[in-house]
Amino acid sequence: MNHPQIIEFPKLGSPDIGYISVAENQKNVPFDVKRVFWSYHTPDNVVRGRHAHHQTEMVLIATLGRIVVNTEMSDGSLNVFSLESPNQGLYLPKYCWHTMQYSHIAVQLVLASELYDEKDYIRSYEEFKLIKG
Repeated sequence: MNHPQIIEFPKLGSPDIGYISVAENQKNVPFDVKRVFWSYHTPDNVVRGRHAHHQTEMVLIATLGRIVVNTEMSDGSLNVFSLESPNQGLYLPKYCWHTMQYSHIAVQLVLASELYDEKDYIRSYEEFKLIKG
């Protein structure tokens, strides 16, 4: 998987008992998960992200609310994704510049392929453009 794309997770259950969705390494998540984190209570007007990674791949899941994700790849391709279903995730490959804007009630769950390492982050858009070029 070289470009951002939606991953559908199974939606098991029914309205009368509720649902469960499952993410499994190498089955519907294209990497082994080494880190899980989540964000919540983000104000509507805040844009988060604004970075890319040298090594880390991620799957973003809106477990509640809506998250709009803008992506840019090193080949210049641009995409906008709206995550609103807890049985969908957005795969972000490495070298994918991304920004996220949340509805206030949004809860985002992130599955990451690598442990946190500040050196893995590309936080400058100018640096990303140089890599892109």
